[in-house]
Amino acid sequence: MDLTELIERIGERHVTALGGLAIGLLFGIFAQRSRFCLRSAVMEFARGTPGEKLVVWLLTFSAALIATQALIIAGALDVSTARQLAARGSMSGAIIGGCLFGAGMILARGCVSRLLVLSAGGNLRALLSGLVMAVTAQASLSGILSPLRNEISGWWTVEGGARDLLPAFGVGHGAGLAFGLVWLAAGLAFAFRQERVRPWAVFGGLAVGTTIALGWWFTYQVSAQTLSAQAVPVQSLTFSGPSADILMLVLSPPGRPFDFNIGLVPGVFLGSFIAALLAKELLLEGFKDGQSMRRYIIGAVLMGFGSMLAGGCAVGAGITGASVFAVTAWATLFSMWVTAALVDWLVDRRGVAPAA
Repeated sequence: MDLTELIERIGERHVTALGGLAIGLLFGIFAQRSRFCLRSAVMEFARGTPGEKLVVWLLTFSAALIATQALIIAGALDVSTARQLAARGSMSGAIIGGCLFGAGMILARGCVSRLLVLSAGGNLRALLSGLVMAVTAQASLSGILSPLRNEISGWWTVEGGARDLLPAFGVGHGAGLAFGLVWLAAGLAFAFRQERVRPWAVFGGLAVGTTIALGWWFTYQVSAQTLSAQAVPVQSLTFSGPSADILMLVLSPPGRPFDFNIGLVPGVFLGSFIAALLAKELLLEGFKDGQSMRRYIIGAVLMGFGSMLAGGCAVGAGITGASVFAVTAWATLFSMWVTAALVDWLVDRRGVAPAA
C-alpha cells in the first residue's frame, strides 16, 4: 500500500500522526543510545574539554543539514511553505527566547528532548521538569503568559520570505550542503581526537540528525498528496510545542484532531523506553533535596517560555530550523550556546554538575 492509498483509507491526519510516531520512535532510540544532549555539548565546549557529547551534537547537526539540503537539491523536498521560512518571525523573540532557553537547560540539566528521553528511562526529575515545561509552554502560547510573549515578539520582526539565509547571502542549496559537510568534518575530527568514542556516539548522532530530514520529507510528501497544502503543514521535529499539545490532548475533551506532533512525543518516549530497557538502563531517580528541585523547576519554566518565544527548542529551532537556514533559528541557536555557557560558568563551574 502506497502513501496515497493509506491517506485515502485513514485520512491524512492519522497518517501524519502515525508518521510522527514512527519517526519519534527512531529519534528516541538513537537519542537514548547516543546520549544526544545540547546542554552537555555546550558544557564540554565551554569548559575546554571537548568529548563525546560534543561529537554527538556536531554529527547530529551536520547530518540534519546535509540530508535536508540534499533532499531539496534532489527535488524530493520543498520547504518554502514551512513556518520557519514562510511565516513572519521575530528576531527579538529568537534572541531573548534563546537566552532564556539556554539558561533553563543548564538549570534543568537537559533540554526538552533530553528530558523526554530521560523520563522514559525512569528519571523522575526529568519527568517533573518536562511537565512544568509543558504547562509553561501552553501558558505562553495561549494562556496567561501569551501577552508578554506577544509583546517581546513584536519588538523586532522579520517578514516571511526574508528569513532564508541562503538567498540573503546570494548562494543556493549547494552551498548549504557544503556548509553541512564542513560541520560533519569537524564532528569526525573531534571524534578521531578522542581516545574513546563509542560506536553508538557516531552512528547514533548521525541517525538522530537524519530523523530531522526524514520528518521534513515525510510531512512534505503527505502535504503534496492533499488538496490543501495547509491541511498538513510541512514540518519536522520540535518538542516544546508538541509537549504542550500532548498536555492539552490529555486535559481536553475527546475529539482533538491528530497530527504529526501528537504522534511525535509518544513515539520518542516509547523509543527511549525500549532502548533503555534493552540496554538495562531503566532506573528510578528522584530529587536529592529541595534546593535541586527548585533549580529544575526554574529551569523548566525558563525553557517553556523561552521556547515559545523563540519558536522552538534546542531541536526545533536549533537543528530543525537551522537545517533549512532560517535566520531566526540560527539566532536562537547562537543565543542558546552563549547563554548556556555563561550560566554554566556562573552556576556550575565550582563543581562538576551531575550528568543528565
